[in-house]
Amino acid sequence: QVRLVESGGGLVQAGGSLRLSCAASRIIFRVNPMGWYRQAPGKQRELVARITSGGSTDIADSVKGRFTISRDDAKATVYLQMNSLKPEDTAVYYCHTELTNNWGQGTQVTVSS
Repeated sequence: QVRLVESGGGLVQAGGSLRLSCAASRIIFRVNPMGWYRQAPGKQRELVARITSGGSTDIADSVKGRFTISRDDAKATVYLQMNSLKPEDTAVYYCHTELTNNWGQGTQVTVSS
């Protein structure tokens, strides 16, 4: 069974930075496109960033220029670097594997004003 474990969330002031990690196991990581999603209270889950197996990326307009997604296939880990954080970035962040459609348990990110 695929396992995804997110880490790196926390409380940060507006303008600060966080780096989320998602470690995958029991999966052929290198062939999987990976995504980071977020869900704020009362809102639908939305795609934040996506990276293909070849390293091409798609970033949501709301975070473009502030967030970067990357992957380390040797470590079976995908990262989300979040800079210039805003209170509206507050949400639970989830990683997702596209080919197997698995989700991690989520990590809370809270940005205070």
